[in-house]
Amino acid sequence: MSQYDYDLFIIGAGSGGVRAARFAAGFGARVAIAEERFFGGTCVNIGCVPKKLMVYASHFSEDFEDAAGYGWTVGERSFDWATLIANKDREIARLNGIYKRLLDGAGVAVFEARATIVDPHGVEVGGRRVTAAHILVATGGRPVRPREPGQELGIVSDDVFHLDRLPERILIAGGGYIAVEFAGVFAGLGSRVTQIYRGPLFLRGFDADVRAFLAEEMPKKGVRLVFNEIIESIEKTSNGLAATLSGGEVLEVDQVLYAIGRQPNTANLGLEKAGVELAANGAIKVDPHYRSSVPSILAIGDVTDRIQLTPVALAEGMAVARTLFNDQPTTVDYHDVPSAVFSQPPMASVGLTEEAARMRCGAVEIYRSTFKPMKHTLSGRDEKTLMKLVVERDSQKVVGAHMVGLDAAEIVQGLAIAIKAGATKADFDRTIGIHPTAAEEFVTMREPIAEPDEAPEDAAEAMRAAE
Repeated sequence: MSQYDYDLFIIGAGSGGVRAARFAAGFGARVAIAEERFFGGTCVNIGCVPKKLMVYASHFSEDFEDAAGYGWTVGERSFDWATLIANKDREIARLNGIYKRLLDGAGVAVFEARATIVDPHGVEVGGRRVTAAHILVATGGRPVRPREPGQELGIVSDDVFHLDRLPERILIAGGGYIAVEFAGVFAGLGSRVTQIYRGPLFLRGFDADVRAFLAEEMPKKGVRLVFNEIIESIEKTSNGLAATLSGGEVLEVDQVLYAIGRQPNTANLGLEKAGVELAANGAIKVDPHYRSSVPSILAIGDVTDRIQLTPVALAEGMAVARTLFNDQPTTVDYHDVPSAVFSQPPMASVGLTEEAARMRCGAVEIYRSTFKPMKHTLSGRDEKTLMKLVVERDSQKVVGAHMVGLDAAEIVQGLAIAIKAGATKADFDRTIGIHPTAAEEFVTMREPIAEPDEAPEDAAEAMRAAE
């Protein structure tokens, strides 16, 4: 009989925690999991799932307009925010139930309460103390709030999904994927949107061509972009909110959304008391097998601040279960992880940016194509697509693929397999395309573009993002 109540106790029932729990239980471990808020974590409840539903909703305004070019007459139309939120809530509740049933079906003990660590093998949960051979922290992250005067008048991404009404005028602060995505969502739903970012160009870490191209396309969708400025203060007025920008402009809006970053959710978990070493931003430092400085305490997902993507957390949860309970030491390969930004138009990327490739590979060849999507030859919409391949010159391996345009995420997911498998440009060239599609452009680009003599100034930053 084990000296502990459980073989594995997991704090946080998000995607990574639930995956670790199910697989560990499947390998015969006695598993418990604690969740104080909602099953499925950020992604399912206040992240990628409801946000993608909102992205779908926001596209209909353009779809109705584009239909005219194809002979359709669309009558009077209107949008009701309350209906969208209610239907979204119903779907999220369904997914919550699925996660709970998966845990129950796997035989995992579920504590719907906050859990804190009291020592390397002890957890306080729901007013009682339990012990475990291993404790896994999978508590994710939370939005960062600024410190400027009046910041309490603004909201963060968690709050968007529960707004009572659609703001007519909204100011979005931030340059990451969350800010960019919500800018497109609110513009598509009819809000007047301004997005402000402190740097010269948003989406740091992505390929420079992609960033610049998207910055040209988003204003066509009604998003006003303001770079190299910040919000200095916010005041409440009789007409909403007055946001003073560092450039001197005072912007009258109904809502201010801060999407300026996320931080690991490690506060008040008892980690320091148990001896767990944290990074300066609160992230749990772990080794390749996700063990913290206290070997019995492990961590996965956003709380470790590696790659903040749900599929990465899922892979890490599976790796922990296999390592601990299936005699199969497993790590996750963080190279060539594909990602997407559901901006409007959407963008997706896998592998190295041009900037990172020039530092890592030396000589590279760049293939790039810009064109109007076939759909818009009849719709008349002024929207373009960008596709780009980065090829290591000596080996001729395709080391990066980047796209902005319709179905970018769906297309790049397939390319990720080829790049992960080490495909060369010759492999792409001898692949027959599907016609007529945008995706065929990736296998028909034949001539590299002229190259600069050296890497761009932000190459070091892009390289760090690629690691």
